[in-house]
Order: sequence, then C-alpha cells, then structure tokens
Amino acid sequence: MAGLELRQLRKSYGNVEVIKGVDLNIEHGEFVVFVGPSGCGKSTLLRMIAGLEDISGGELRIGGKVMNHVEPRDRSIAMVFQSYALYPHMTVYENVGFGLKLAKTPKDVRDQKIREAARILQMEHLLDRKPGQLSGGQRQRVAIGRAIVRQPEVFLFDEPLSNLDAALRVDTRMEIAKLHQNLGASMIYVTHDQVEAMVLADKIVVLDGGVVQQVGSPIELYQRPANLFVAGFIGSPKMNLLPVTVEAVSDGKVTISSKDLAATDIAANSSGISAGETVTLGVRPHALQISSSATLVGRVALVERLGNETNVNVELPTGGQLMAVLDGDQPLQIGHGIALGFDSSDAVIFDGEGQARHL
Repeated sequence: MAGLELRQLRKSYGNVEVIKGVDLNIEHGEFVVFVGPSGCGKSTLLRMIAGLEDISGGELRIGGKVMNHVEPRDRSIAMVFQSYALYPHMTVYENVGFGLKLAKTPKDVRDQKIREAARILQMEHLLDRKPGQLSGGQRQRVAIGRAIVRQPEVFLFDEPLSNLDAALRVDTRMEIAKLHQNLGASMIYVTHDQVEAMVLADKIVVLDGGVVQQVGSPIELYQRPANLFVAGFIGSPKMNLLPVTVEAVSDGKVTISSKDLAATDIAANSSGISAGETVTLGVRPHALQISSSATLVGRVALVERLGNETNVNVELPTGGQLMAVLDGDQPLQIGHGIALGFDSSDAVIFDGEGQARHL
C-alpha cells in the first residue's frame, strides 16, 4: 500500500530555491492534483517524486521507504508526460509493451499485460496501428497504457491533456477518472487548469512560488479558500474580490460597506480586525442574484447567454467590475442598471494580510 510522504521537501538551482519546504501526505488510492499558475513549481515537484529531479533538502517516502536517492525505475512509479513520447516506427502493441520488453518480461506475460491495458483503455482495435495513424486522444491513451502495464503503485501525470482540443480534453479526463476507479492506485496529476483539478481530485494542492497555499477537497477550497490567492485561482469564473471598509466589529461578525456596497453583516472571525480598517470581501459569481434589496448596484457591461445560465459583467459606480452567474436566460440589456444581492453566508472576509477569516 503505497502512500507518499513529503517532509520539508526543497529544490534549489544554485542560489534560487523553487520548492520551499513542502509538507504533504498522500494516502494510498488518493487522486491528488497539483494546481497553480505557470512557474509555481508543480511540475518540478512531480519530477522530484518521479526521481527525475534531485532533492535538495527534506525527505520523500513512498510506501514508508525513503526514496531521496533511489533510481526512478526502482520507485514503483509510472509517469505520463505532456508529450506522448511514442516511437513512430512501432505499433501501439509494441509501444505499450516496450518497457516490459526492455525488462525481459516473458513474452506471454507481456502479451497478457498489454492486452489487459488495451481492454481497460478500450483500444484493442488500435493495437496494430502506428502513432501516425492515431488521433491525439488515442496517442494519449497509448501513453497511459504504457504506464499501466508496469503495474506501479503510483501514477504521475504531467499536464497530460494540454495538447488536446477542448472536446477531447473532456472525454480523456473522464477516461482518467474511470481509470482511477478501476485501478485504485495513487495518482498525482499536475495541471494549470483549475476546472480539471476540481473535477478529478480527491484532494487539491494549490501551489504558488514553490509554497503550498492550501490543501483540501475541491469543495473545501471552493467554499473556504485559505487566502486571496486560492480564492482568485479556484472557481470558474473566479471569485469577486472587492475592497471594503469595516464599519463595526462584534464577536463572530464584521459589518462592512463601501461606495459600491450597502452596509452588510458578514459572519467572520473578527479577532484583530478594527473599525475603519480596509479588508476584502469575496463573493462567488454564482452566489449573486438579482435582488430588490440593492446590496450592490451597477450597470450591465456585458452579457453572455449560455442557455442554462447567463454570465453578466457588471460595472460598479466606482469603476470596479464584478461577475454574476444567473440562472436561466435573463432579460438583461447592456447599459441598463442592475441590482444584486447575496446571502451573507456565501461571503468571505479576507484581512489586510490576505488571509480568510472563516469562523
């Protein structure tokens, strides 16, 4: 049972530290997604787990064993890269089984594993084709099949869908989710696409600048972001973040207002927050609704009609903007006024340091 433990894991290139003391536990069978903007260190961290990058400090354990200096082939991991890295002169059958052939696996055992991987990935009919005869999604399945036949304890995926078009990304994402259910192995998946992270993960690790910003389930990160970075990164469209002034403070409640916002009570950890202080109000676009209470009043700047919902970009009196996602096809017109409200339980207060003040 191969769980993973990362203890103060660090990576430096000369004097530049890119992974800055990551602590993380990954249980056997979990699907964990590393997510963050380009350059945040997520692929470097994955390559350190794979053994493709040296570890500058800290400790990596797989199945309870220290792996800092263990060769990649001895770590019981298999990695699927962004590029398919298939041999163009070999058939699908030969590509999937190439690693087993190098390991001198008996031919009958090799054949059984190749055909079982093909069955799992529904590509039995492709075994005699060469990569040049395959679509992008089919090539990615071959790359995944090559990982499956190794029967690793841990699968590592480094942005495996980034070369696919939008429709194919959705289909292949579903296949990876089914694969996890069928195999029950630990999977670590790197992406910059937070929608992929939300859909696939049991647990999301949000990284920025080589530092873990938050670890939790997708719904936990969506509903209770730890800080402004996570709030702005997780969720599509992203959370609206508005500067507001603290009008009053009581135990478990902060009263806020601004030139754009009527005085509103928000449940929050008010410790250390003072009247007159500037804080940030966070409200998800889906939490905003057309309301006669006029908590927020603005002008419709843009309308996106998607049938089942309407995305509205609202320009506020002070020039700020926010996004509202309203149910159905709303009869809104650009340039007209709009009044919006929200349930205070759906709002989050972030203090001057950018930290969420959840109760």
